[in-house]
Amino acid sequence: MITTEAALLTTLNEPLEFTEILVDDPEPNEVRVAVSNVGLCHSDLHYMTGTVGAVLPVVVGHEVAGVVESVGSAVTSLRPGDRVVGALTPSCGLCRNCQVGHSTQCQRVSQIRQRPRPAFKLPGGQAVERLGDIGAFSRHTLMRENSLVRVPDEVGLHVGCLLSCCIVTGVGAVFRGAQVRAGATVAVIGCGGVGSAIIQGARLAGASAIVAVDLDDARLAAARTYGATHVVNGAADVQAEIQKALGDGVDYAFEAVGSARTAATALSILRATGTACLVGIAPDGTNLTLPASDFFFGEKRLIGSYMGSGQAHEDISQFARLYLQGRLLLDEMVSDVIGFHEINKGFEAMKSGEVTRIVADLTE
Repeated sequence: MITTEAALLTTLNEPLEFTEILVDDPEPNEVRVAVSNVGLCHSDLHYMTGTVGAVLPVVVGHEVAGVVESVGSAVTSLRPGDRVVGALTPSCGLCRNCQVGHSTQCQRVSQIRQRPRPAFKLPGGQAVERLGDIGAFSRHTLMRENSLVRVPDEVGLHVGCLLSCCIVTGVGAVFRGAQVRAGATVAVIGCGGVGSAIIQGARLAGASAIVAVDLDDARLAAARTYGATHVVNGAADVQAEIQKALGDGVDYAFEAVGSARTAATALSILRATGTACLVGIAPDGTNLTLPASDFFFGEKRLIGSYMGSGQAHEDISQFARLYLQGRLLLDEMVSDVIGFHEINKGFEAMKSGEVTRIVADLTE
């Protein structure tokens, strides 16, 4: 067991508190990681504001990259010094869903996450929860061997951390979730980190038109950098603007906001037989009300995609190669790299449209 520093969420809608915690020694299949960089994600904000429930106190943060510090007795694929990013959806590899390639829907997640002792504790002995079984806003954390992916030395960990969440979620939704075909037309509603990754995925998939939709003109300008061919401010009549630009709806619409309103918009801008893919995490209790005729007469499809709907190990390795080839833009997505103790200011800055992704450096 070691002592380290972490940023704890102890009260909803209050700043994270920096304090010492105790990190347990690795179990046989676990790895202790010295965390180097963590991307600030809107999913963290959902827990910090209570729109998605969490047990307090909890260490949030999940878009993680770091260096292997020590390994459990049964670990064979990683060793101290390896540079790694997180593959954030735990999977057993044995259940029906895992065996048919849907590891994001592993049926044994609760069993996998069980361990004999808390991974994190306060010095007084109180257990501390970890968001997603990760708790990345800690200078050290524990992760399972199969929840980590080694990355090439040429991939800086300040951008490599994006591979673990927003990139695998966004690009994965294009290739694994919706399976966008070359030449198709695509719209992306919400152009933050995940939305920007979806735009890049659509470009890589060979979409003939990519429409970025957002309320912030700065984000729309950035969307063109990532591959958007058209931009629409969400304050306008989005359906009418897309029809004006393309003469019809789009083949695929991706929702990366997490609201019932934008989900309905995604369905409405489809052409007949099109597919709407919901990627943004909506607050607990959100329900959708959608016109049934779109499904019956328009033969539209509505699907969800969680964490890219794929095999994280394979996908993260492939995305790292695309980055090194210059085909996947990561450096451009990092708006700022901040110190560990500036995390609360970083979450405040995320409310600005000038920000795509803020990354915390935990080594300072």
